[in-house]
Amino acid sequence: MLTISPRLRDQIIDHARSDHPDEACGVIAGPAGSDRPERFIAMVNAERSPTFYRFDSLEQLRVWREMDDRDEEPVVIYHSHTATQAYPSRTDISYASEPGAHYVVVSTRDPDRAEFRSFRIVDGVVAEEEVWVTAGEVTGAGEGAGARAGEATPAREAARAGEGAPAPE
Repeated sequence: MLTISPRLRDQIIDHARSDHPDEACGVIAGPAGSDRPERFIAMVNAERSPTFYRFDSLEQLRVWREMDDRDEEPVVIYHSHTATQAYPSRTDISYASEPGAHYVVVSTRDPDRAEFRSFRIVDGVVAEEEVWVTAGEVTGAGEGAGARAGEATPAREAARAGEGAPAPE
């Protein structure tokens, strides 16, 4: 299960929307071994394509070295799909090289709602996982307002029913 703050989730969605119609990509780093996403790192899609993403190799090397220096690892690797559902493509699956990472895919095909889903991808096998958005942080959209810090609420994946993920309860 991916546990993520509303602020980090919103940063991913905002990045995906700002790069639309091209796919956006990036990483959320966290302390090594913690499975806790903390530091948002938007990256450049070297392909600048609406159907494919690839990290710029020099930027990726710099980011991974910086994570090593800070005793961090990529907890979340994310990218967007601009015209299709939020599900890893065959290419996404073949490029998944961090077995401990959560692979988040955001679909920006609907301008009014973002479909936000998370997957584990290990040895070519894709497993969708639940996403929990923690409450207690007030974001630009007001999500989490009124909740106590530290409480967790499930961001139910309505995508399983063919819809985008709703705001947390």
